[in-house]
Amino acid sequence: MVDAESLDNALIALVDKRIELNGLKYSDDSYDKVEEELHDMEDDFVDVYGKYLEKVLEDVHEKYCSNTEVLLPTAYVAKKYIQKNEQPGGKPVYEVSPQEGVWVDLDGKPGQEAHLVLVPSPARILLMIGTQAAKEVWRV
Repeated sequence: MVDAESLDNALIALVDKRIELNGLKYSDDSYDKVEEELHDMEDDFVDVYGKYLEKVLEDVHEKYCSNTEVLLPTAYVAKKYIQKNEQPGGKPVYEVSPQEGVWVDLDGKPGQEAHLVLVPSPARILLMIGTQAAKEVWRV
């Protein structure tokens, strides 16, 4: 079993680093350094939580999108998050657009645009279907 708080904190750190990188222009002197830090964080995240999250993702895929290949957990981390506010206790709350995450082929709904995305606070997987509201399909 995995420590839920540690997983969530590691995911928050990844998201915050992505937000930092997205805020930089490619020509910025610190862009390469921040990008390298992000890649190192992603590698560490997979080393520590990869096997656990791969099993979680296999279960989610089996239930909702069994014909779509399971990828590394970091593939499900959105490219762009928007920090909206904070929870009591100071943890950030994030939103993602419906097009973020990994595109999946929903069982019983061929051609329906859908994405799975990993979101922190608490660590969870959202199923984004078209432009509809997200459906939480797993929570740590």
